[in-house]
Amino acid sequence: MKTTRVFLLLGLLALLGGCASSTPRMAAVRSFAAQAPQLGAYHELTERYRNTYQREQPFLSASADARERELDRQRQAACDDFAQLQRGVQAYMQALGQLAGDGRYDLEDQVQSLSGGIKAWPDSGLNERHVTAYAGLTRLVAHAVTRPMQEEAVQQLMRDGQSSVQQLLEAMHTLLGLYGKTSDNEEKIVLGMLETELPYLDPRRDRLLLALARSQQHDKQAEYHLIALRNTQAQKNLAAIEQSHRALLDQIPNP
Repeated sequence: MKTTRVFLLLGLLALLGGCASSTPRMAAVRSFAAQAPQLGAYHELTERYRNTYQREQPFLSASADARERELDRQRQAACDDFAQLQRGVQAYMQALGQLAGDGRYDLEDQVQSLSGGIKAWPDSGLNERHVTAYAGLTRLVAHAVTRPMQEEAVQQLMRDGQSSVQQLLEAMHTLLGLYGKTSDNEEKIVLGMLETELPYLDPRRDRLLLALARSQQHDKQAEYHLIALRNTQAQKNLAAIEQSHRALLDQIPNP
C-alpha cells in the first residue's frame, strides 16, 4: 500500500513538473533560449577582428607593419576572452531553456569551457566589472544545470543572473564598436594603398596587373560594406536579446 502511494506521489510530481514546463511563461523562456544562435554574428566578427593583421599585412608599409604587428599580438591575447563573453551568455540562455523543459541542450561541455575565467582588457572596453559579471554568471549556470526542471529554478536563475547578463551584453556591444572601428581602419589601409598605387600602373605594360588590382579593389569595397552591415546586424541581435530578457524579467513575480 505504501509503495503504491509513493508511485502515485512521484507520478503527481512528474505531472506537476510537466505542467510547469508547459505554462505560457515557460514557453516564452524556451523561445528566448532559442535566440542564442543570434549570438553567432558576434562570434564571427570576433574571429574576423582576431585576423585583422593577416588581411592588412600585404598592404602595409614597413613602419605601419611594425605598429600593426604589435596590435596583432595584443588582439591574439585578448580575443579568447572576447569570445568567452558570447559563450557565457549563450550558456545562460540555454540553461534557462533546459530548466524550462527544452531537452535539446547538452550544457556539460559548455559549462566546462567557461570554467577558466577571463581577464580585463581596459583599452578595448572590457573591464573588471565585466570580468566579475562573467565569473558570477558562469557560477550560476554551473549550479543551474544540476537543478531539476521547474519554473521556480528558471525564475531564480533569471533573478540572480539579471545584472551579470546586462553587464556582459554591454561589454559585447562595446567590443562590436571596437571591431567596427578596426574594420574602418583596415579599409583605409587596404583601399588607400590600392588607390595610391593604381595611377602609377601603365595601362599597356601592366594591363593584367591593373585588371587584377581593380578587381581586388572592387571586391574589397564590397567586403567592407558587408562587414559593416554584419556589425549593425550583430548590434541589433544583442539589443533584441536584451529586450527579450527584460520582458521575461518583468513577468517574474516578486519572490
